[in-house]
Amino acid sequence: MNRQKFTDKFMAAFFILAIIKIIGILAQLFHQSFWSVMWTLFVFAAIAAIIFAVLLRLEKKEKGQNPTGGKNRGGNFYVETSLFDKIRNKYEELAEKYLAEKDYKKAAKVYMNLLQDHYRGAKTLEDGGFYTEAAVIYLKKLKNRSDAAICYEKAKQYKKAIDLYKELEQKEKVGDLYRIINDIKNSNAYYQMVVDDYVTNSQMVKGSLIYRKKMEMPEEAQKILLKGWEENKDAFNCLNNYFANIYDGKQLEHSIQELYQNTPEDKKIMYLEAMKYEFKKDPKLQTVTRNIAYEIITGKVSEHSEIVNELKHFNPDDEVILKDISRYKTGRNKMFRN
Repeated sequence: MNRQKFTDKFMAAFFILAIIKIIGILAQLFHQSFWSVMWTLFVFAAIAAIIFAVLLRLEKKEKGQNPTGGKNRGGNFYVETSLFDKIRNKYEELAEKYLAEKDYKKAAKVYMNLLQDHYRGAKTLEDGGFYTEAAVIYLKKLKNRSDAAICYEKAKQYKKAIDLYKELEQKEKVGDLYRIINDIKNSNAYYQMVVDDYVTNSQMVKGSLIYRKKMEMPEEAQKILLKGWEENKDAFNCLNNYFANIYDGKQLEHSIQELYQNTPEDKKIMYLEAMKYEFKKDPKLQTVTRNIAYEIITGKVSEHSEIVNELKHFNPDDEVILKDISRYKTGRNKMFRN
């Protein structure tokens, strides 16, 4: 039995698909404007004509190269690959032409309807500022809730974006969007969930930033930092941020002294590190921080002789104290050698 040539098969399939596509385009009349559908039909007809011309040329070439009807090994594969590449290239050129003209909707239709590339179609719509249309493609065709949420947010359709961010469990983002639409109650409820998650994971500084920057609750921010310092949850950074959030000089001096009085022995070296920062911050704090430093160094020097080096941080311009430190270290080394 004679085998039908590849091009004949392809042409038959092409005509069937073309008819189905035309029916599909005409069906769009139920939910799109008449002229929009007509334009889509015109574009498809133009491209179909190009494909048909390519098929006719390939058919003539095949007849000329194989007039006897003999077998041509590998020929069908080459023709098939070449044909699909040419068709795809034509689609790509058409999409690029529309993009150059900044006609993003038509370019997106080429990507989605002709190249079956819904991602590039959605991205093209997004780049063109058609955020709602892009969100629908991301969500329905690509099942991509994250990009759909971003597009709904750009389109200022905040409630749709909030629903998606809830599904994605992006609590802070949900709080941000509720704040944009001035729903403070729901906004703070979701921010509190974020804070609770941070506290559970011992990320006290991050939790305090939510209180301070987003919920506008500076007192709660200080409480959570103090809790982190007392419970050894990122203690040093909590202490540092606690002091950084006190802008009144007298109140800061009082807090430095008060916290020091309640600092256990095993955390005093850490407190000393914090004093180095506070000493540099404000000349008015130098006396209180230096006195605390001296007290800590005196109490710890028998166990940690190297702690005497910390004295230079609290006396940066005193050359005498540097010599005293050197003599102390030399004398201590001699004592151990003897």
